[in-house]
Amino acid sequence: MKKLTLNKLFFVFLNLLKKLNGMTTQDNEKQISMQLTLLEEENVQIIIRHWIRILNIRLGWIHDFDKIVVNYTTILFMFNTFISSSKLLKTFTNHIKAVWSIDYSKVFDDSHLLCSGSNDKTVRVWDIDTNKQIQLFDEHSDTVYCVKFSLYHYQNNCSMIICSSSADRTIRFWDFKHNQQLQVLYEHNGPVCGIEFSSFNGGRYLCSGSHDKTIRLWDVETYKTLHIFNEYAISCVDISPLQSNNNNGNDNKNDSIGVIGGNGYTICSGSYDNTICIWDIETTKQLNIFKGHDGYVMSVKYGSNELGNTILSGSWDNSIRLWDIRSDQQIQVFNVHTGQVYAVEYSPFVVKNIELGGNSNVICSVSDDNTIRFCDIRSNKRELYLIKGDVEGNGIYCHKFISLKNKKNNYYDINLCYGSTKGRIHVWG
Repeated sequence: MKKLTLNKLFFVFLNLLKKLNGMTTQDNEKQISMQLTLLEEENVQIIIRHWIRILNIRLGWIHDFDKIVVNYTTILFMFNTFISSSKLLKTFTNHIKAVWSIDYSKVFDDSHLLCSGSNDKTVRVWDIDTNKQIQLFDEHSDTVYCVKFSLYHYQNNCSMIICSSSADRTIRFWDFKHNQQLQVLYEHNGPVCGIEFSSFNGGRYLCSGSHDKTIRLWDVETYKTLHIFNEYAISCVDISPLQSNNNNGNDNKNDSIGVIGGNGYTICSGSYDNTICIWDIETTKQLNIFKGHDGYVMSVKYGSNELGNTILSGSWDNSIRLWDIRSDQQIQVFNVHTGQVYAVEYSPFVVKNIELGGNSNVICSVSDDNTIRFCDIRSNKRELYLIKGDVEGNGIYCHKFISLKNKKNNYYDINLCYGSTKGRIHVWG
């Protein structure tokens, strides 16, 4: 499946300018075209801003142009294209027990890397391009529930760091370039099931949720606890996505407000009392509580962009649910799994919804029924697609969408990575 290339985006942009401005100059076209060669894989938003500066477009056009570009790009990520051409691409097999968590990064020295945490008490790092394990850390004394690459350490110290949380009650930071443990946080008094880096301030803050009935917010610069949120036993956490701070032309408006620059940001937690809570990251106050699940809530995810006011959740009651933050109401319930749901994700795909009109986002979930299932977020009437796990497996606990270059055409494809109870990590795309 092809990613929107800059050449295609270039022509969309020029056509738009001709409609809005009446004309473009050959010099402008030539200057933009030169940038395409240099910036083929840059973020679309950065390129848009660059073009805006070149062509002196009025600031008021930015939002309309963004919408046009977003609408154009989503067409190229149609779900039917993925399912018609996808297949198992790679398998990593060194874990000897269930894989609980995986994360992906292509930031570190332009390498495509996975990290994983397992019931075998290890954290492992994998090079996707070479299909090899490049690092192993085995100092946890119990199951590793969650792993995350740290962008903050790389951007500020050029360090290649992974953070992991475990049933041994610790959070650990690993330098996988120099093969050493960097730091251990011991403050939790129970298994630490979920961790998430902040979307603001470059990922400087880490949120952790534990069976000790607390959520902690850490400063990874000092490794000190900043806030403690008291709740029921926590099974999962998420932090609200990066906000667009363009009000009054001040791009840093929100970052200058609040004790840690997190004004307006929230933490979402799933608990073993079957509820979902939202917390103000600055005041530690509980803002929302969602009730409806009849089992432990094992996964919560904030939506982004047009879904920014929604929460997606998966539970041991076998269901996936979609919640509206503004109204505190459940929007949809998906009863497609026959087993406990361990993880949910908003996928990068859209699907045409003939019944409701237009395109719909696609959600993805994994379960101990040994399946990965895709659903139309606007309709709970049908399951779009199903991927079965290992033949001898008895569940899938984690998944992650990643972007890998297709060697045949040099386009970036959307791929799905998932971990099984048999210790295998598969890449599907």
